[in-house]
Amino acid sequence: MDEDDRPRVRGDAASLLGRESLDSYSRDELAARIAQLEADILRGRANRDKAQAHMAAADALFKTRPS
Repeated sequence: MDEDDRPRVRGDAASLLGRESLDSYSRDELAARIAQLEADILRGRANRDKAQAHMAAADALFKTRPS
């Protein structure tokens, strides 16, 4: 089995980032890190909203109607 075929481990990346020491980062590196994290938050929110819309569409399609 190739590495790409194996399921990804879903660790808690946020807690790993929260434990990392930021003392060695420069101001520019911190600004870049913040921008990257904010972009990832937007990506996560967009994915959540897409999943919510998909679920709402499925619910509407399969909703039982009174006869």
